[in-house]
Amino acid sequence: MFGAYTVFLRELLLLRKKLPGFFAGSMVGPLLYLMAFGWGLGRNIQLGGVNYLDFVVPGIVAVSAMNGSYNATGTSLNISRLYHRTFEEFLVAPIGVWSIVLGNVLGGCMRGLFSSTVILIMSFFFGARLHYNFWLIIALFLTCFLFASLGVVAAMVVNSHEDMANFGTFFILPMSFLCGTFFQVDVLPPIVSQIIMLLPLTHSAISIRAIALGAGFPLTSLLVMAGYAIVLFRLGIWVTYKAE
Repeated sequence: MFGAYTVFLRELLLLRKKLPGFFAGSMVGPLLYLMAFGWGLGRNIQLGGVNYLDFVVPGIVAVSAMNGSYNATGTSLNISRLYHRTFEEFLVAPIGVWSIVLGNVLGGCMRGLFSSTVILIMSFFFGARLHYNFWLIIALFLTCFLFASLGVVAAMVVNSHEDMANFGTFFILPMSFLCGTFFQVDVLPPIVSQIIMLLPLTHSAISIRAIALGAGFPLTSLLVMAGYAIVLFRLGIWVTYKAE
């Protein structure tokens, strides 16, 4: 456990060093979404019985949590493994592989949670009125944990920066727009909506939205997210062992 804390502390120190740039980068995309959907559409459209702004903000939060946590682990580990060649320093250190993975995943979670918090604060000034409670934190943490774990898996599996970018293009980018983030999944053709319901970000958006709007307790989606988090974390440990 001490090894995981050491890796996690390293990630926190790196985040503190790069905080202004990371903060600015975390705001650009979501700010554009809020301006387009909040000011442009949010005040004139009702969806699912609520103002569209209130509907779309949880989706933007889910996307921000996914991108922040995935990029924090995936991009960083991929560069350190293939470009800087510093990842070997972790592997030869007197700490277990699971500690390396856990420390990096928790570091990714912190960045994802930071990005999500920024969006939630910004959305308040755009006029969104959401519910904030303990279960919202749990849903955000599960989202960040599973996508940070996915970032570890991707970084350990791909063998070039181009492949890493392609992984994001073919897996992360489609989820950003299709997984119930900007519209309800059930408006899609049945076969398409059934496939999308298998994706983790769909359940992240469902969970965060249901909790933030006070629309019930999304137990099924939270359990699905927990299952994804466990599987991806264990897979991350396994592929890191293989890399070792």
